[in-house]
Amino acid sequence: MDTRRIGSLEVSVIGLGTNNFGFFMEEDAVPPVVDAALEAGINFFDTADSYLESEARLAKALGARRDEVVIGTKFASPVDGGTGGGTPAYVRAAVERSLAKLGTDRIDLYQMHRPDEDTPIADTLGALDELVTEGKVLEIGCSNFNAAQLREADAAATASGGARFVSVQNQWSLLQRDDEAEAVPEAERLGIGYLPYYPLASGLLSGKYARGEGAPAGTRLVHFGETAGGLFSDRNFDIVDAAAAWASERGHTVLELALAWMAAKPVVASVIAGATSPAQVRANAAAATWVLTPDEVAEVDALAPPV
Repeated sequence: MDTRRIGSLEVSVIGLGTNNFGFFMEEDAVPPVVDAALEAGINFFDTADSYLESEARLAKALGARRDEVVIGTKFASPVDGGTGGGTPAYVRAAVERSLAKLGTDRIDLYQMHRPDEDTPIADTLGALDELVTEGKVLEIGCSNFNAAQLREADAAATASGGARFVSVQNQWSLLQRDDEAEAVPEAERLGIGYLPYYPLASGLLSGKYARGEGAPAGTRLVHFGETAGGLFSDRNFDIVDAAAAWASERGHTVLELALAWMAAKPVVASVIAGATSPAQVRANAAAATWVLTPDEVAEVDALAPPV
């Protein structure tokens, strides 16, 4: 599988998101998914301290193979009823907790899961820079930051001369293209790698849901209330149908198109796709072999115009 750079890190163009490991999978179902990812050439595993036992389960499944992979985890979201955030004291506590759960001496990519409006970003970056200096963290990134927050963080890092965010992980897919207005261009301007999460729109772009049928009980769509947010709208199904037809004409699935379209965006470093089975991992990885031309990307863009 092709690899790209996130700062000093070399990551597979398709990564494995592991929130399912904590929220929706039994512990014994995790190792086969990790094994399938490694066999498919995926070396980037993305988790977070707020994904329940995801970090610990990932560590156990990797075992002695930890040095073969790039691990990204996150802090700042509430954990165990706490407040989360980005204060230096919290960053210190959070990193030690994640290092212990991951069973490792360093975190390859440590990401601020969400902005903290009550803590100056310079304070958070100062604490993260200390972790980089100590070798507990190799690179730092952020998640759910808008363009203005990216600019503010980069300016603070430049002013201090410390570590800067080398990645931003936000929601981006054929059905959710809001970031293309500001955050994507800002990431390109700053030279920050973009890590799209929910590239399959929580499964809608996998082709497994049908118009008018709703989501089965127990799925993440029901658990997180995403269908209530309009994900199952006629507009979205119109796009899914058009994209599926376009892909089928070229011998591919809509899932492969959704991931290949993301990977074709120059700013994207790795597409974070979740999976709950080895078959899903292999399907995600297969999408990396389909390289869209600029003209094809433009055609797909036209199928799913931003709202």
